[in-house]
Amino acid sequence: MRSHLSAPKYADHGKDSGLKNPFSFQALCILATVLVTPLAQVSAQTPPKPEELFRTIQALDTKLFDAYNRCDLVTFGSMVAEDLEFYHDIGGLSRSRQASVDALKNNICGKVTRELVPGTLEVHPIANYGALEIGVHRFRHPGRDHIEPVGEARFIHLWRKTGSRWELARVISYDHHSLKK
Repeated sequence: MRSHLSAPKYADHGKDSGLKNPFSFQALCILATVLVTPLAQVSAQTPPKPEELFRTIQALDTKLFDAYNRCDLVTFGSMVAEDLEFYHDIGGLSRSRQASVDALKNNICGKVTRELVPGTLEVHPIANYGALEIGVHRFRHPGRDHIEPVGEARFIHLWRKTGSRWELARVISYDHHSLKK
């Protein structure tokens, strides 16, 4: 009785078993080339040095929130992914670039500015994807700071790199609280 798990039989070059070897030398060479070429390309893509990646993400953060603070909806929208997911501990989940741009326009423009708390920025590479940015930011209410408390929150940004283009793909904003005066 033959088990369905038994190994396939291939031609024994010393005997004629009636089965042909399914792997020709040419097919094996093509298969090896197809399998090895992508590996060579991956290893050829040298990941950026930590300090270079830190500067890149720091510059992206500065550009994104400069657009946020100035209500530059075009620049802000160009920096976030179409499939953006924004998780906010108070506001919940928002999906899409357009939802984020609309929220900026309707809730932030002219009412709130954001600043990164110095010394809190962390940047970590995510292999074959991009980078993770972690930090603390503060939110001020221009012209109303004497009556509106300064807010503070922690954030995690997941930046996706496609070719040479970086875009913000995921945001987690949490631990929102008011700073004591």
